[in-house]
Amino acid sequence: MAIGLLGNKIGMTQIFDESGNIIPVTIIKVGPCTVTQIKTILKDGYNAIQIGYTEVSSTSLTQPELGHLRKSNIKPLRYLKEFRLNENIENIKIGQVLDVNSFSIGQRVNIQGKSIGKGFSGLQKRHNFTRGPMTHGSKNHRAPGSIGMGTTPGRVLPGKKMAGQLGNKITTVKKLKVIQTNIDENILVLKGSVPGKPGNLLSIVPFE
Repeated sequence: MAIGLLGNKIGMTQIFDESGNIIPVTIIKVGPCTVTQIKTILKDGYNAIQIGYTEVSSTSLTQPELGHLRKSNIKPLRYLKEFRLNENIENIKIGQVLDVNSFSIGQRVNIQGKSIGKGFSGLQKRHNFTRGPMTHGSKNHRAPGSIGMGTTPGRVLPGKKMAGQLGNKITTVKKLKVIQTNIDENILVLKGSVPGKPGNLLSIVPFE
């Protein structure tokens, strides 16, 4: 069953295949995750499961969060995420533990996480704008230039590409191939890169 899991990015390295080719890989610590809630079409209008990740002390959560987990006799968990499912979910039970066994070598997965924040960036770095001429007396090198019309409409239209914060946004990388799995350590090795720095929280969902 295609169920998403949560994990943390450990970092990148490289491995060699049987032919001696170098494969750039990312190592992810996946789960174990606990099923904290089950939603059904009959009760909620759609099928989904909510999973929790990373045990914490009860003082780290709010009273509503603690109450939600205590209702199912589950220890306090820092992260909760819901995954919608199209198939039958009768085989899933509240409190069930999901781990890296959910994935197999050669499988394709989508990875979602927050990208690295790069602070306030200009137009060339943020939107790949072309700079102005550097010679012949030009004083427009990296300036934004005109940002709108004059009297009509007399304002800057929404969505205008301008300087601002770069990165620190939810990003998805699709169809990454599972190269290796380590059941004992709950390690997933994927070909390619994933969003964020080491330690970043990631959502791993099978590609369908």
